[in-house]
Amino acid sequence: MNTKPRIPLPLTGRTHDNIAYIRQMLGELRAVANMEGAEMLRYLIEMAYVEAGDIQSGLRPLSVGGDRNQPAGMAMKTTG
Repeated sequence: MNTKPRIPLPLTGRTHDNIAYIRQMLGELRAVANMEGAEMLRYLIEMAYVEAGDIQSGLRPLSVGGDRNQPAGMAMKTTG
């Protein structure tokens, strides 16, 4: 097991812009969840918002573990 801390790499312009966009959208979603009284959802969105800010400022790397925690690859069905 590698316990050596990963040093965040500087973000490219496009990646920085994408993270900034994600953070902006999370801020808006957080406000909606707060208005609806969805406390747990607001909390989870807040955690993602903070994480995006940490990535932007270089406090955290974009990814924490190589091939670990890959998405399951299942399709997401939209409602509506």
